[in-house]
Amino acid sequence: MRLILLGAPGSGKGTQSQKLVERHGVPQISTGDLLRAAREQGTELGRQAQAAMDAGKLVDDAIVLGIIRERLAQPDAGRGFILDGFPRNVAQADALGAMLAEMRAPIDAVVLMDVAREVLLRRLGGRRICKECGRVFNIYTSPPGTPPKCDRCRDRPVLVQRPDDREDT
Repeated sequence: MRLILLGAPGSGKGTQSQKLVERHGVPQISTGDLLRAAREQGTELGRQAQAAMDAGKLVDDAIVLGIIRERLAQPDAGRGFILDGFPRNVAQADALGAMLAEMRAPIDAVVLMDVAREVLLRRLGGRRICKECGRVFNIYTSPPGTPPKCDRCRDRPVLVQRPDDREDT
């Protein structure tokens, strides 16, 4: 299964991806997560992405595609994958299509998750992530407990709100 999930941040791409990962055993590939990981690991593509972000620019499509290509080359993506939130425009879709054709890995389906703006703002404003294991909570719909903690990580209850989930962002 090779699937693309599209939608605004907070539309449920990650939530639905995780359900599909559990059911089908293929990796979820989020470009945001890939970019953050490449930046933290200090890879060449990660440094290029960081330079663009530091300059207040969008990360170049060629950099994003390079990071995706590296990820799809890993063994766990051989049976399929779920692309979460990429491509974001027609140029990226064309470039991705060409890359996947070259890799002989055509997409089976694309799903657009269209959610009202008010719902998106509430979901993003309430989203918290366990710093230890990456599990996602929402203080409105799936509260992590009081005080906020991850039930998987028990004594390491560090839940954070990503800067890009804040309403002003």
